[in-house]
Amino acid sequence: MEAESEPYVRLATLRTLHRVVADLNAARSLAGTLQAVVEGAVHGLGFDAAAVSLVRPDGDLVIAAVWEIEETAFGGPSVLLGQVGSRESWDRMLQVADHWGTLRFLPHDRGWAIGTDIPTWTGDGPLPVYDNDWHPADVLLAPMYSAGGDLLGILSVDRPRSGKRPGAWTREALEMFSLQASIAIGNARLRAEMQRALARLEKEQQALRASEESFRQAFEYAPSGMAITELHGDGTGQLTRVNDALCRLLGRPRATLRQQRFVDLVHPEDLELLLRTSAEGGRAELRLSRRDGGYQWVCLRNSVVADATEGPSFLLTHVEDIEDRKRHELQLAHRASHDALTGLPNGAELRARLARRLCSRPSLPAAGLPGQALPPGAVPPHHAVQDGSSAADGPVTLAHGYAPPDSALERDREAFAAGEVLRHDGAAAHHVHAVVPVDPSAGELWHGHRRPGPDKGLAVLYCDLDGFKLVNDRYGHNAGDAVLIEIARRLQQVVREGDTVARMSGDEFVVLADGIGREEAKELAGRLRSAILPPMRIDNRAVRVGVSLGIGWAGCGMSIDEVLHSADERMYDEKRTRGGAARGTRGERSHRRAG
Repeated sequence: MEAESEPYVRLATLRTLHRVVADLNAARSLAGTLQAVVEGAVHGLGFDAAAVSLVRPDGDLVIAAVWEIEETAFGGPSVLLGQVGSRESWDRMLQVADHWGTLRFLPHDRGWAIGTDIPTWTGDGPLPVYDNDWHPADVLLAPMYSAGGDLLGILSVDRPRSGKRPGAWTREALEMFSLQASIAIGNARLRAEMQRALARLEKEQQALRASEESFRQAFEYAPSGMAITELHGDGTGQLTRVNDALCRLLGRPRATLRQQRFVDLVHPEDLELLLRTSAEGGRAELRLSRRDGGYQWVCLRNSVVADATEGPSFLLTHVEDIEDRKRHELQLAHRASHDALTGLPNGAELRARLARRLCSRPSLPAAGLPGQALPPGAVPPHHAVQDGSSAADGPVTLAHGYAPPDSALERDREAFAAGEVLRHDGAAAHHVHAVVPVDPSAGELWHGHRRPGPDKGLAVLYCDLDGFKLVNDRYGHNAGDAVLIEIARRLQQVVREGDTVARMSGDEFVVLADGIGREEAKELAGRLRSAILPPMRIDNRAVRVGVSLGIGWAGCGMSIDEVLHSADERMYDEKRTRGGAARGTRGERSHRRAG
Protein backbone atom coordinates (compact mmCIF):
# COMPACT_ATOMS: atom_id res chain seq x y z
CA MET A 1 0.00 0.00 0.00
CA GLU A 2 1.40 3.42 -0.95
CA ALA A 3 1.98 6.17 1.58
CA GLU A 4 -1.15 7.95 2.73
CA SER A 5 0.28 11.34 1.65
CA GLU A 6 -0.02 10.46 -1.98
CA PRO A 7 -2.99 12.24 -3.58
CA TYR A 8 -3.95 9.17 -5.55
CA VAL A 9 -3.89 5.36 -5.27
CA ARG A 10 -1.89 3.47 -7.81
CA LEU A 11 -3.79 1.16 -10.15
CA ALA A 12 -1.60 -1.77 -9.15
CA THR A 13 -2.73 -1.39 -5.54
CA LEU A 14 -6.40 -1.59 -6.56
CA ARG A 15 -5.67 -4.64 -8.68
CA THR A 16 -3.94 -6.30 -5.73
CA LEU A 17 -6.90 -5.54 -3.48
CA HIS A 18 -9.34 -6.91 -6.07
CA ARG A 19 -7.27 -10.10 -6.38
CA VAL A 20 -7.15 -10.81 -2.65
CA VAL A 21 -10.93 -10.25 -2.38
CA ALA A 22 -11.45 -12.70 -5.25
CA ASP A 23 -9.21 -15.19 -3.43
CA LEU A 24 -11.59 -15.03 -0.45
CA ASN A 25 -14.47 -16.34 -2.52
CA ALA A 26 -12.36 -18.89 -4.37
CA ALA A 27 -11.52 -20.89 -1.25
CA ARG A 28 -13.57 -24.12 -1.02
CA SER A 29 -13.30 -24.78 2.72
CA LEU A 30 -13.52 -22.81 5.93
CA ALA A 31 -9.84 -23.34 6.67
CA GLY A 32 -8.92 -22.18 3.16
CA THR A 33 -11.11 -19.10 3.53
CA LEU A 34 -9.51 -18.12 6.86
CA GLN A 35 -6.04 -18.53 5.38
CA ALA A 36 -7.05 -16.35 2.41
CA VAL A 37 -8.23 -13.65 4.85
CA VAL A 38 -4.88 -13.36 6.69
CA GLU A 39 -2.84 -13.58 3.48
CA GLY A 40 -5.03 -10.96 1.82
CA ALA A 41 -4.59 -8.59 4.77
CA VAL A 42 -0.80 -8.95 4.50
CA HIS A 43 -0.40 -8.84 0.71
CA GLY A 44 -3.26 -6.55 -0.23
CA LEU A 45 -3.48 -4.04 2.64
CA GLY A 46 0.21 -3.45 3.42
CA PHE A 47 0.60 -5.12 6.83
CA ASP A 48 3.45 -7.41 7.83
CA ALA A 49 1.31 -9.76 10.02
CA ALA A 50 -2.34 -10.74 10.46
CA ALA A 51 -4.40 -13.24 12.50
CA VAL A 52 -8.03 -14.34 12.58
CA SER A 53 -9.75 -15.25 15.87
CA LEU A 54 -12.86 -17.33 15.13
CA VAL A 55 -15.88 -17.56 17.46
CA ARG A 56 -16.38 -21.11 18.70
CA PRO A 57 -19.82 -22.64 19.47
CA ASP A 58 -19.25 -21.95 23.19
CA GLY A 59 -18.70 -18.21 22.45
CA ASP A 60 -14.95 -18.02 23.11
CA LEU A 61 -12.54 -17.08 20.31
CA VAL A 62 -9.72 -19.28 19.03
CA ILE A 63 -6.79 -18.23 16.83
CA ALA A 64 -7.69 -20.10 13.62
CA ALA A 65 -5.26 -18.58 11.05
CA VAL A 66 -2.07 -16.43 11.11
CA TRP A 67 0.28 -15.01 8.47
CA GLU A 68 3.31 -12.74 8.40
CA ILE A 69 5.34 -11.53 5.47
CA GLU A 70 8.61 -12.78 6.88
CA GLU A 71 8.85 -15.28 9.73
CA THR A 72 11.15 -14.20 12.54
CA ALA A 73 13.66 -16.28 14.44
CA PHE A 74 11.28 -16.48 17.36
CA GLY A 75 8.50 -18.06 15.26
CA GLY A 76 6.40 -14.92 14.96
CA PRO A 77 2.63 -14.84 15.49
CA SER A 78 2.34 -18.46 14.32
CA VAL A 79 2.94 -19.51 17.92
CA LEU A 80 -0.55 -18.15 18.69
CA LEU A 81 -2.30 -20.66 16.44
CA GLY A 82 -4.94 -22.65 18.36
CA GLN A 83 -4.87 -20.51 21.52
CA VAL A 84 -8.21 -19.44 23.01
CA GLY A 85 -9.40 -16.20 24.59
CA SER A 86 -12.65 -15.68 26.47
CA ARG A 87 -15.47 -13.78 24.88
CA GLU A 88 -15.77 -11.55 27.93
CA SER A 89 -12.14 -10.35 27.62
CA TRP A 90 -12.49 -9.69 23.91
CA ASP A 91 -15.71 -7.67 24.45
CA ARG A 92 -14.02 -5.55 27.15
CA MET A 93 -11.07 -4.78 24.88
CA LEU A 94 -13.38 -3.81 22.00
CA GLN A 95 -15.24 -1.39 24.29
CA VAL A 96 -12.08 0.34 25.55
CA ALA A 97 -10.52 0.68 22.06
CA ASP A 98 -10.99 3.75 19.83
CA HIS A 99 -13.74 3.40 17.25
CA TRP A 100 -12.48 3.91 13.68
CA GLY A 101 -15.79 3.23 11.94
CA THR A 102 -16.24 -0.50 12.30
CA LEU A 103 -12.57 -0.90 13.22
CA ARG A 104 -11.19 -0.84 16.76
CA PHE A 105 -7.74 0.67 17.54
CA LEU A 106 -6.16 0.09 20.94
CA PRO A 107 -3.03 2.27 21.39
CA HIS A 108 -0.07 0.91 23.33
CA ASP A 109 -0.75 3.13 26.34
CA ARG A 110 -4.05 1.27 26.90
CA GLY A 111 -2.51 -2.15 26.86
CA TRP A 112 -3.94 -2.74 30.34
CA ALA A 113 -7.29 -3.41 28.63
CA ILE A 114 -5.92 -6.58 27.04
CA GLY A 115 -7.06 -9.51 29.18
CA THR A 116 -4.47 -11.97 30.37
CA ASP A 117 -6.30 -14.81 28.64
CA ILE A 118 -6.18 -13.13 25.19
CA PRO A 119 -3.32 -14.56 23.09
CA THR A 120 -0.83 -11.77 22.21
CA TRP A 121 2.50 -11.43 20.45
CA THR A 122 4.58 -8.29 20.30
CA GLY A 123 7.16 -7.89 17.56
CA ASP A 124 10.52 -6.14 17.81
CA GLY A 125 9.72 -3.18 15.54
CA PRO A 126 11.14 0.33 16.13
CA LEU A 127 9.62 2.60 18.72
CA PRO A 128 7.67 5.61 17.40
CA VAL A 129 9.35 8.99 16.90
CA TYR A 130 6.30 10.95 15.88
CA ASP A 131 2.73 10.84 17.17
CA ASN A 132 1.39 8.98 14.11
CA ASP A 133 4.17 6.38 14.10
CA TRP A 134 3.16 2.72 14.74
CA HIS A 135 4.13 1.36 18.15
CA PRO A 136 4.96 -2.41 18.41
CA ALA A 137 2.30 -2.72 21.15
CA ASP A 138 -0.47 -1.00 19.13
CA VAL A 139 -3.47 -3.20 18.25
CA LEU A 140 -5.78 -2.76 15.23
CA LEU A 141 -8.87 -5.01 15.08
CA ALA A 142 -11.52 -5.53 12.40
CA PRO A 143 -14.59 -7.36 13.89
CA MET A 144 -16.47 -9.49 11.37
CA TYR A 145 -20.24 -9.97 11.70
CA SER A 146 -22.80 -12.18 10.00
CA ALA A 147 -25.81 -10.85 8.12
CA GLY A 148 -27.83 -11.33 11.29
CA GLY A 149 -25.43 -9.26 13.38
CA ASP A 150 -23.72 -12.14 15.19
CA LEU A 151 -19.96 -11.91 15.73
CA LEU A 152 -18.13 -14.39 13.48
CA GLY A 153 -14.55 -13.51 14.36
CA ILE A 154 -11.95 -10.73 14.62
CA LEU A 155 -9.22 -9.91 12.10
CA SER A 156 -6.08 -8.55 13.83
CA VAL A 157 -3.41 -6.74 11.73
CA ASP A 158 0.03 -5.58 12.87
CA ARG A 159 3.07 -3.62 11.68
CA PRO A 160 1.95 -1.56 8.68
CA ARG A 161 4.82 -1.48 6.22
CA SER A 162 4.62 2.31 6.04
CA GLY A 163 5.57 2.44 9.74
CA LYS A 164 2.67 4.83 10.31
CA ARG A 165 -0.73 4.39 11.89
CA PRO A 166 -3.19 3.60 9.05
CA GLY A 167 -4.74 6.62 7.39
CA ALA A 168 -8.30 7.09 6.15
CA TRP A 169 -7.81 5.18 2.89
CA THR A 170 -6.22 2.14 4.53
CA ARG A 171 -8.89 2.11 7.23
CA GLU A 172 -11.66 2.17 4.61
CA ALA A 173 -9.93 -0.56 2.64
CA LEU A 174 -9.59 -2.68 5.80
CA GLU A 175 -13.28 -2.13 6.64
CA MET A 176 -14.28 -3.18 3.13
CA PHE A 177 -11.95 -6.18 3.25
CA SER A 178 -13.28 -7.32 6.65
CA LEU A 179 -16.85 -7.05 5.33
CA GLN A 180 -15.94 -9.25 2.35
CA ALA A 181 -14.11 -11.60 4.69
CA SER A 182 -17.18 -11.98 6.94
CA ILE A 183 -19.29 -12.82 3.87
CA ALA A 184 -16.72 -15.35 2.71
CA ILE A 185 -16.47 -16.93 6.18
CA GLY A 186 -20.30 -17.13 6.40
CA ASN A 187 -20.47 -18.77 2.98
CA ALA A 188 -17.69 -21.17 3.92
CA ARG A 189 -19.51 -22.13 7.09
CA LEU A 190 -22.72 -22.58 5.14
CA ARG A 191 -20.93 -24.79 2.61
CA ALA A 192 -19.39 -26.79 5.42
CA GLU A 193 -22.79 -27.25 7.08
CA MET A 194 -24.31 -28.25 3.74
CA GLN A 195 -21.52 -30.74 3.14
CA ARG A 196 -22.02 -32.21 6.60
CA ALA A 197 -25.79 -32.30 6.02
CA LEU A 198 -25.30 -33.98 2.64
CA ALA A 199 -22.93 -36.48 4.23
CA ARG A 200 -25.47 -37.20 6.96
CA LEU A 201 -28.24 -37.48 4.38
CA GLU A 202 -26.20 -39.87 2.26
CA LYS A 203 -25.37 -41.92 5.33
CA GLU A 204 -29.05 -41.97 6.35
CA GLN A 205 -30.09 -42.93 2.82
CA GLN A 206 -27.55 -45.73 2.80
CA ALA A 207 -28.86 -46.91 6.18
CA LEU A 208 -32.44 -46.62 4.87
CA ARG A 209 -31.58 -48.62 1.76
CA ALA A 210 -29.86 -51.22 3.90
CA SER A 211 -32.85 -51.28 6.26
CA GLU A 212 -35.29 -51.60 3.38
CA GLU A 213 -33.26 -54.41 1.90
CA SER A 214 -33.11 -56.14 5.27
CA PHE A 215 -36.87 -55.74 5.66
CA ARG A 216 -37.46 -57.02 2.12
CA GLN A 217 -35.38 -60.10 2.72
CA ALA A 218 -36.90 -60.71 6.16
CA PHE A 219 -40.39 -60.23 4.67
CA GLU A 220 -39.92 -62.30 1.53
CA TYR A 221 -37.93 -65.16 3.03
CA ALA A 222 -39.69 -65.41 6.41
CA PRO A 223 -40.66 -69.02 7.19
CA SER A 224 -44.16 -67.89 8.21
CA GLY A 225 -46.70 -65.79 6.33
CA MET A 226 -46.32 -62.01 6.14
CA ALA A 227 -48.70 -59.40 4.69
CA ILE A 228 -48.95 -55.61 4.43
CA THR A 229 -52.44 -54.08 4.51
CA GLU A 230 -53.54 -50.57 3.54
CA LEU A 231 -55.11 -48.47 6.30
CA HIS A 232 -56.41 -45.48 4.33
CA GLY A 233 -58.22 -44.54 1.16
CA ASP A 234 -60.22 -46.68 -1.22
CA GLY A 235 -57.84 -49.59 -0.70
CA THR A 236 -58.40 -49.85 3.05
CA GLY A 237 -57.91 -53.45 4.11
CA GLN A 238 -56.38 -54.42 0.77
CA LEU A 239 -53.44 -56.84 0.87
CA THR A 240 -50.79 -54.80 -0.97
CA ARG A 241 -47.90 -57.15 -0.33
CA VAL A 242 -47.65 -60.84 0.64
CA ASN A 243 -44.75 -63.26 0.86
CA ASP A 244 -44.30 -66.75 -0.56
CA ALA A 245 -44.90 -68.44 2.80
CA LEU A 246 -48.43 -66.98 3.01
CA CYS A 247 -49.14 -68.02 -0.59
CA ARG A 248 -48.07 -71.58 0.21
CA LEU A 249 -50.03 -71.62 3.47
CA LEU A 250 -53.32 -70.66 1.81
CA GLY A 251 -52.59 -72.33 -1.53
CA ARG A 252 -53.26 -69.10 -3.41
CA PRO A 253 -51.05 -67.29 -5.95
CA ARG A 254 -49.59 -63.90 -5.05
CA ALA A 255 -51.62 -62.05 -7.71
CA THR A 256 -54.87 -63.46 -6.31
CA LEU A 257 -54.08 -62.60 -2.69
CA ARG A 258 -53.17 -59.01 -3.61
CA GLN A 259 -56.72 -58.55 -4.91
CA GLN A 260 -58.29 -59.65 -1.63
CA ARG A 261 -58.62 -58.59 2.00
CA PHE A 262 -58.45 -60.62 5.18
CA VAL A 263 -62.19 -60.09 5.65
CA ASP A 264 -62.68 -61.97 2.34
CA LEU A 265 -60.66 -64.90 3.65
CA VAL A 266 -61.69 -65.21 7.29
CA HIS A 267 -64.20 -67.77 8.56
CA PRO A 268 -67.62 -66.09 9.13
CA GLU A 269 -67.54 -67.02 12.81
CA ASP A 270 -64.18 -65.24 13.22
CA LEU A 271 -65.07 -62.03 11.36
CA GLU A 272 -65.84 -59.97 14.47
CA LEU A 273 -62.56 -61.04 16.09
CA LEU A 274 -60.64 -60.08 12.95
CA LEU A 275 -62.22 -56.62 12.76
CA ARG A 276 -61.53 -55.96 16.42
CA THR A 277 -57.92 -57.08 16.12
CA SER A 278 -57.33 -55.06 12.92
CA ALA A 279 -58.67 -51.89 14.54
CA GLU A 280 -56.71 -52.23 17.76
CA GLY A 281 -53.64 -54.14 16.62
CA GLY A 282 -52.51 -57.14 18.60
CA ARG A 283 -53.00 -60.91 18.29
CA ALA A 284 -55.84 -63.20 17.27
CA GLU A 285 -56.28 -66.89 16.50
CA LEU A 286 -58.75 -67.51 13.68
CA ARG A 287 -59.40 -69.43 10.49
CA LEU A 288 -58.56 -68.35 6.92
CA SER A 289 -59.92 -70.05 3.84
CA ARG A 290 -57.64 -72.05 1.57
CA ARG A 291 -57.90 -72.43 -2.15
CA ASP A 292 -59.20 -76.00 -1.74
CA GLY A 293 -62.23 -74.71 0.20
CA GLY A 294 -61.01 -75.73 3.64
CA TYR A 295 -59.98 -73.48 6.48
CA GLN A 296 -56.54 -73.03 8.01
CA TRP A 297 -56.02 -72.14 11.68
CA VAL A 298 -53.58 -69.22 11.92
CA CYS A 299 -52.37 -66.77 14.52
CA LEU A 300 -52.43 -63.16 13.31
CA ARG A 301 -50.10 -60.64 14.95
CA ASN A 302 -50.76 -57.09 13.76
CA SER A 303 -48.39 -54.15 14.08
CA VAL A 304 -49.44 -50.66 13.04
CA VAL A 305 -46.58 -48.99 11.14
CA ALA A 306 -46.80 -45.21 11.58
CA ASP A 307 -45.18 -42.35 9.69
CA ALA A 308 -43.61 -39.60 11.81
CA THR A 309 -45.71 -36.91 10.09
CA GLU A 310 -48.78 -38.65 8.66
CA GLY A 311 -49.49 -41.10 11.50
CA PRO A 312 -50.55 -44.74 10.92
CA SER A 313 -49.57 -45.77 7.40
CA PHE A 314 -50.13 -49.50 7.02
CA LEU A 315 -50.64 -52.72 8.96
CA LEU A 316 -47.91 -55.34 9.08
CA THR A 317 -49.39 -58.78 9.75
CA HIS A 318 -47.49 -61.90 10.75
CA VAL A 319 -49.47 -65.06 9.88
CA GLU A 320 -48.36 -68.15 11.79
CA ASP A 321 -49.59 -71.66 10.98
CA ILE A 322 -51.13 -73.13 14.17
CA GLU A 323 -53.15 -75.89 12.52
CA ASP A 324 -51.32 -78.71 14.31
CA ARG A 325 -51.53 -77.00 17.69
CA LYS A 326 -55.23 -76.22 17.26
CA ARG A 327 -55.94 -79.77 16.16
CA HIS A 328 -54.13 -81.05 19.23
CA GLU A 329 -56.02 -78.61 21.48
CA LEU A 330 -59.34 -79.66 19.98
CA GLN A 331 -58.42 -83.30 20.47
CA LEU A 332 -57.54 -82.65 24.11
CA ALA A 333 -60.77 -80.70 24.61
CA HIS A 334 -62.74 -83.49 22.96
CA ARG A 335 -61.09 -86.10 25.17
CA ALA A 336 -61.88 -84.05 28.25
CA SER A 337 -65.54 -83.65 27.30
CA HIS A 338 -66.29 -86.98 25.59
CA ASP A 339 -66.34 -90.61 26.59
CA ALA A 340 -63.28 -92.43 25.29
CA LEU A 341 -65.17 -95.68 24.61
CA THR A 342 -68.32 -94.51 22.83
CA GLY A 343 -67.28 -91.04 21.66
CA LEU A 344 -70.41 -89.56 23.27
CA PRO A 345 -70.35 -86.44 25.46
CA ASN A 346 -69.49 -87.43 29.01
CA GLY A 347 -71.14 -86.41 32.27
CA ALA A 348 -69.08 -83.22 32.60
CA GLU A 349 -70.04 -82.08 29.09
CA LEU A 350 -73.70 -82.92 29.77
CA ARG A 351 -73.64 -80.75 32.87
CA ALA A 352 -71.92 -77.95 30.94
CA ARG A 353 -74.62 -78.00 28.25
CA LEU A 354 -77.34 -77.93 30.88
CA ALA A 355 -75.58 -75.02 32.62
CA ARG A 356 -75.51 -73.04 29.37
CA ARG A 357 -79.22 -73.63 28.87
CA LEU A 358 -80.47 -72.88 32.41
CA CYS A 359 -80.33 -69.70 34.42
CA SER A 360 -80.77 -69.18 38.14
CA ARG A 361 -83.98 -67.16 37.83
CA PRO A 362 -87.03 -69.27 38.67
CA SER A 363 -90.27 -69.44 36.73
CA LEU A 364 -92.37 -66.26 36.60
CA PRO A 365 -95.79 -65.80 38.21
CA ALA A 366 -98.05 -67.19 35.51
CA ALA A 367 -97.38 -70.45 37.31
CA GLY A 368 -95.94 -71.51 40.58
CA LEU A 369 -93.15 -74.02 40.88
CA PRO A 370 -92.26 -75.96 37.75
CA GLY A 371 -95.04 -78.37 36.96
CA GLN A 372 -97.40 -76.84 39.54
CA ALA A 373 -100.27 -74.36 39.30
CA LEU A 374 -101.02 -71.62 41.76
CA PRO A 375 -104.54 -71.68 43.22
CA PRO A 376 -106.75 -68.64 42.74
CA GLY A 377 -105.77 -65.83 45.09
CA ALA A 378 -102.33 -67.25 45.82
CA VAL A 379 -99.38 -64.93 45.66
CA PRO A 380 -96.65 -65.98 43.21
CA PRO A 381 -93.26 -66.28 44.90
CA HIS A 382 -91.77 -63.63 42.63
CA HIS A 383 -94.37 -61.10 43.87
CA ALA A 384 -94.43 -62.00 47.56
CA VAL A 385 -96.01 -59.29 49.68
CA GLN A 386 -93.94 -57.32 52.12
CA ASP A 387 -95.96 -57.95 55.30
CA GLY A 388 -96.90 -61.58 54.63
CA SER A 389 -100.56 -60.85 53.79
CA SER A 390 -102.21 -62.63 50.89
CA ALA A 391 -103.21 -61.09 47.60
CA ALA A 392 -106.83 -61.48 48.58
CA ASP A 393 -106.37 -58.92 51.38
CA GLY A 394 -105.59 -56.11 49.01
CA PRO A 395 -103.32 -54.98 46.22
CA VAL A 396 -100.06 -56.87 45.90
CA THR A 397 -97.15 -54.90 47.36
CA LEU A 398 -93.60 -55.70 46.32
CA ALA A 399 -90.71 -55.84 48.78
CA HIS A 400 -89.56 -52.35 47.84
CA GLY A 401 -92.93 -50.92 48.96
CA TYR A 402 -94.63 -50.14 45.65
CA ALA A 403 -97.56 -51.95 44.09
CA PRO A 404 -96.81 -53.20 40.56
CA PRO A 405 -99.07 -51.87 37.84
CA ASP A 406 -101.47 -54.32 36.26
CA SER A 407 -99.56 -53.98 32.98
CA ALA A 408 -96.35 -55.16 34.67
CA LEU A 409 -98.00 -58.30 35.99
CA GLU A 410 -99.59 -58.96 32.64
CA ARG A 411 -96.23 -58.52 30.88
CA ASP A 412 -94.63 -60.99 33.28
CA ARG A 413 -97.38 -63.54 32.54
CA GLU A 414 -96.95 -63.08 28.79
CA ALA A 415 -93.18 -63.42 29.05
CA PHE A 416 -93.60 -66.59 31.10
CA ALA A 417 -95.91 -68.05 28.50
CA ALA A 418 -93.35 -67.24 25.77
CA GLY A 419 -90.47 -68.67 27.79
CA GLU A 420 -88.50 -65.41 27.91
CA VAL A 421 -86.60 -63.68 30.71
CA LEU A 422 -87.33 -59.97 31.23
CA ARG A 423 -84.79 -57.37 32.22
CA HIS A 424 -85.76 -54.72 34.73
CA ASP A 425 -86.77 -52.39 31.90
CA GLY A 426 -89.22 -54.99 30.55
CA ALA A 427 -87.28 -55.85 27.41
CA ALA A 428 -86.60 -59.48 26.58
CA ALA A 429 -83.00 -60.56 27.20
CA HIS A 430 -81.03 -62.80 24.83
CA HIS A 431 -81.46 -65.85 27.05
CA VAL A 432 -84.64 -67.86 26.41
CA HIS A 433 -86.12 -68.96 29.70
CA ALA A 434 -86.47 -72.73 30.10
CA VAL A 435 -89.87 -73.55 31.63
CA VAL A 436 -91.46 -76.92 32.30
CA PRO A 437 -94.25 -77.43 29.72
CA VAL A 438 -97.87 -77.78 30.77
CA ASP A 439 -99.10 -81.31 31.42
CA PRO A 440 -102.61 -81.46 29.85
CA SER A 441 -103.33 -84.78 31.53
CA ALA A 442 -102.87 -83.31 35.01
CA GLY A 443 -106.11 -81.34 34.78
CA GLU A 444 -104.54 -78.24 36.34
CA LEU A 445 -106.71 -75.14 36.19
CA TRP A 446 -105.98 -71.46 36.63
CA HIS A 447 -109.09 -69.44 37.67
CA GLY A 448 -111.25 -72.17 36.18
CA HIS A 449 -109.31 -72.37 32.93
CA ARG A 450 -106.43 -74.43 31.65
CA ARG A 451 -103.24 -73.22 33.25
CA PRO A 452 -101.32 -70.97 30.84
CA GLY A 453 -97.74 -71.87 29.98
CA PRO A 454 -95.50 -73.24 27.24
CA ASP A 455 -96.28 -76.47 25.43
CA LYS A 456 -92.61 -77.36 24.90
CA GLY A 457 -89.55 -77.47 27.09
CA LEU A 458 -86.23 -79.14 27.80
CA ALA A 459 -86.68 -82.88 28.36
CA VAL A 460 -84.08 -85.03 30.13
CA LEU A 461 -84.42 -88.75 29.33
CA TYR A 462 -82.47 -90.99 31.70
CA CYS A 463 -81.64 -94.46 30.33
CA ASP A 464 -80.28 -97.33 32.43
CA LEU A 465 -79.49 -100.67 30.78
CA ASP A 466 -81.05 -103.75 32.37
CA GLY A 467 -79.08 -107.00 32.30
CA PHE A 468 -75.79 -105.32 31.40
CA LYS A 469 -74.04 -106.71 34.49
CA LEU A 470 -74.89 -110.25 33.35
CA VAL A 471 -73.21 -109.55 29.98
CA ASN A 472 -70.08 -108.38 31.75
CA ASP A 473 -70.03 -111.33 34.11
CA ARG A 474 -70.77 -113.98 31.46
CA TYR A 475 -68.84 -112.74 28.41
CA GLY A 476 -66.22 -110.39 29.88
CA HIS A 477 -65.58 -106.71 29.78
CA ASN A 478 -64.62 -106.65 26.10
CA ALA A 479 -68.08 -107.86 25.22
CA GLY A 480 -69.55 -105.31 27.62
CA ASP A 481 -67.61 -102.53 25.89
CA ALA A 482 -68.87 -103.70 22.50
CA VAL A 483 -72.46 -103.57 23.83
CA LEU A 484 -71.98 -100.01 25.07
CA ILE A 485 -70.56 -98.91 21.71
CA GLU A 486 -73.49 -100.47 19.85
CA ILE A 487 -76.04 -98.93 22.22
CA ALA A 488 -74.44 -95.48 21.73
CA ARG A 489 -74.68 -95.91 17.95
CA ARG A 490 -78.34 -96.95 18.10
CA LEU A 491 -79.32 -94.07 20.38
CA GLN A 492 -77.74 -91.50 18.07
CA GLN A 493 -79.67 -92.89 15.12
CA VAL A 494 -83.12 -92.37 16.66
CA VAL A 495 -82.79 -88.94 18.36
CA ARG A 496 -83.67 -85.71 16.63
CA GLU A 497 -81.05 -83.47 15.03
CA GLY A 498 -79.67 -81.19 17.74
CA ASP A 499 -80.44 -83.57 20.60
CA THR A 500 -77.60 -84.59 22.92
CA VAL A 501 -76.83 -88.22 23.71
CA ALA A 502 -74.38 -88.52 26.63
CA ARG A 503 -72.92 -91.41 28.57
CA MET A 504 -73.03 -90.61 32.26
CA SER A 505 -71.08 -93.59 33.57
CA GLY A 506 -71.18 -97.37 33.35
CA ASP A 507 -74.45 -98.38 31.68
CA GLU A 508 -76.29 -95.06 32.09
CA PHE A 509 -77.09 -92.78 29.17
CA VAL A 510 -78.88 -89.41 29.16
CA VAL A 511 -80.61 -87.68 26.25
CA LEU A 512 -81.25 -83.90 26.24
CA ALA A 513 -84.08 -82.85 23.93
CA ASP A 514 -84.86 -79.13 23.82
CA GLY A 515 -88.02 -77.62 22.39
CA ILE A 516 -90.04 -80.79 22.77
CA GLY A 517 -93.56 -81.38 24.06
CA ARG A 518 -94.64 -84.00 26.56
CA GLU A 519 -96.16 -86.30 23.93
CA GLU A 520 -93.12 -85.94 21.69
CA ALA A 521 -90.89 -86.80 24.63
CA LYS A 522 -92.86 -89.99 25.22
CA GLU A 523 -92.54 -90.87 21.54
CA LEU A 524 -88.79 -90.25 21.73
CA ALA A 525 -88.56 -92.51 24.79
CA GLY A 526 -90.36 -95.20 22.80
CA ARG A 527 -87.89 -94.91 19.94
CA LEU A 528 -84.98 -95.14 22.37
CA ARG A 529 -86.45 -98.29 23.93
CA SER A 530 -87.14 -99.85 20.53
CA ALA A 531 -83.56 -99.13 19.46
CA ILE A 532 -82.03 -100.77 22.53
CA LEU A 533 -84.16 -103.94 22.87
CA PRO A 534 -83.34 -105.81 19.63
CA PRO A 535 -80.52 -108.32 20.13
CA MET A 536 -77.03 -107.49 18.96
CA ARG A 537 -74.31 -109.82 17.72
CA ILE A 538 -71.16 -109.68 19.85
CA ASP A 539 -68.35 -112.19 19.22
CA ASN A 540 -70.74 -114.36 17.21
CA ARG A 541 -73.19 -114.39 20.10
CA ALA A 542 -76.65 -112.87 20.24
CA VAL A 543 -76.67 -110.51 23.21
CA ARG A 544 -79.71 -108.64 24.45
CA VAL A 545 -80.15 -106.04 27.18
CA GLY A 546 -83.16 -104.17 28.45
CA VAL A 547 -83.60 -100.54 29.43
CA SER A 548 -85.37 -98.48 32.06
CA LEU A 549 -86.32 -94.94 31.02
CA GLY A 550 -87.31 -91.88 33.00
CA ILE A 551 -88.39 -88.49 31.61
CA GLY A 552 -87.60 -85.38 33.61
CA TRP A 553 -87.97 -81.71 32.74
CA ALA A 554 -85.45 -78.91 33.23
CA GLY A 555 -86.53 -75.39 34.12
CA CYS A 556 -84.63 -72.24 34.95
CA GLY A 557 -84.23 -71.88 38.68
CA MET A 558 -83.52 -75.61 39.07
CA SER A 559 -80.02 -76.87 39.80
CA ILE A 560 -78.40 -79.40 37.48
CA ASP A 561 -78.43 -81.99 40.24
CA GLU A 562 -82.15 -81.42 40.71
CA VAL A 563 -82.78 -81.89 36.99
CA LEU A 564 -80.78 -85.13 36.78
CA HIS A 565 -82.18 -86.42 40.06
CA SER A 566 -85.76 -85.83 38.83
CA ALA A 567 -85.16 -87.88 35.66
CA ASP A 568 -83.28 -90.55 37.61
CA GLU A 569 -86.20 -90.91 40.04
CA ARG A 570 -88.68 -91.42 37.21
CA MET A 571 -86.37 -93.97 35.63
CA TYR A 572 -86.19 -95.74 38.97
CA ASP A 573 -89.98 -95.66 39.27
CA GLU A 574 -90.24 -97.55 35.99
CA LYS A 575 -87.60 -100.05 37.08
CA ARG A 576 -89.50 -100.80 40.30
CA THR A 577 -92.77 -101.03 38.38
CA ARG A 578 -91.29 -103.73 36.13
CA GLY A 579 -89.96 -105.68 39.09
CA GLY A 580 -86.45 -104.24 39.42
CA ALA A 581 -84.95 -106.09 36.50
CA ALA A 582 -81.17 -106.38 36.76
CA ARG A 583 -81.10 -104.60 40.13
CA GLY A 584 -83.43 -104.98 43.03
CA THR A 585 -82.68 -102.03 45.26
CA ARG A 586 -81.40 -98.56 44.71
CA GLY A 587 -77.98 -99.33 46.04
CA GLU A 588 -77.36 -102.24 43.61
CA ARG A 589 -76.62 -100.24 40.44
CA SER A 590 -74.40 -102.04 37.98
CA HIS A 591 -72.04 -99.14 37.28
CA ARG A 592 -68.69 -99.83 35.74
CA ARG A 593 -65.75 -97.70 34.78
CA ALA A 594 -66.31 -95.08 32.06
CA GLY A 595 -64.61 -96.30 28.91
